[in-house]
Amino acid sequence: MIAENLKKTMETIEAAKKKRKEGMAEDVTLVAVTKNHTLESMRAAIDAGVTDIGENRIQESRQKFDALDREVTWHLIGHLQKNKAKYAVRMFDLIHSVDTIELAKELDREAAKHDKVQDILVQVNLAKEDSKSGVYEEELKALLFAIDGLENLRLKGLMCIAPNYDDVEDTRPLFRRMREIFEEIKEYPLERANIRILSMGMTHDYDIAIEEGATVVRVGTGIFGAREY
Repeated sequence: MIAENLKKTMETIEAAKKKRKEGMAEDVTLVAVTKNHTLESMRAAIDAGVTDIGENRIQESRQKFDALDREVTWHLIGHLQKNKAKYAVRMFDLIHSVDTIELAKELDREAAKHDKVQDILVQVNLAKEDSKSGVYEEELKALLFAIDGLENLRLKGLMCIAPNYDDVEDTRPLFRRMREIFEEIKEYPLERANIRILSMGMTHDYDIAIEEGATVVRVGTGIFGAREY
């Protein structure tokens, strides 16, 4: 089932890429979200072609990281508390959910201990939902420049989570605005940043996110089925 679902997901990604506006030539990276899924399911997905996996929680990730006998790129896509930064730096290749300078500084300190430059994304709460983390658009520029002063972090782009609208088409204006912001920040005179990644779109809306310019999508249920709680 996982291999079949993955094939369908990749077909959807390719179809959505063809609907993009001219000029959006980036490839799309699929992050398979493995939260609450077993090591066996993770291995099956990787063996079927998944190269990137996403986890939400540090504790669950630690158990899997030490047990998973596969080469894969690890993404942290869930909210990260400062006191868990040391674990995140040890495990994750890309942290999607940085949203405060305090968290960024803690990640920078921990990365320095490991002699590592930690790749990060800044999470933007474009819809200003109380239930979601992320910096507001009005505060984004200041945060990006503050992060740019941290030697052991490398800003790679932005991440967002769209509201769970009844009509999934309602996500389109938000994704479109995120792409505009993504293009805007490429013009900022940031010294250490390498702005290449726009992470947006999940199982229910990733096709729309790609059409509007996502370069990374995060799909769990569409690959693995319903989570096992």
